[in-house]
Amino acid sequence: MTYDVAVSGERIERLLGALAGAQTRATAEELVREIVGLYGAGLERVMAIVTEAGAAGTLRGLVEDPLVSGLLVLHDLHPLTTAERVRAALDGHPYGHGAELLGVEGGVVRLRLKGACGCPSSRTTVTQSIERAIARVAPEVARVDVESPVRDAVTLLQIGRRPS
Repeated sequence: MTYDVAVSGERIERLLGALAGAQTRATAEELVREIVGLYGAGLERVMAIVTEAGAAGTLRGLVEDPLVSGLLVLHDLHPLTTAERVRAALDGHPYGHGAELLGVEGGVVRLRLKGACGCPSSRTTVTQSIERAIARVAPEVARVDVESPVRDAVTLLQIGRRPS
């Protein structure tokens, strides 16, 4: 079975919300926190062992696996920063070469599209595609703000009446 960290998290939240009674819900939430903490501690130990062994290939394999990478982010164990993961997502994305990463702060990624088509539908398609790519590698990002490209002023040739 394939797991998606975000989908599993949403399902867990939905199941907890369906529990009747405040005491039952509180007990279930405590149980989930304890289990998540246990798995997080185990994952932290795995990362320490891999790092101490100098197994760069294994570490690369772990961080490139979508499920493991998501769990590493969840437990704040991912060796790459949010900005580094966003940059990698842009570098590997068909439209990413046209996006300039301006910054990542407080769960918000700021981008500027460079040389993109000015029509709104194309810009929306590009923006949504880039947002999905970022969400896959950085689920902690709450929002992507995209600035419009700065257009250079164009001087138009003025055609007047022919002199008499």
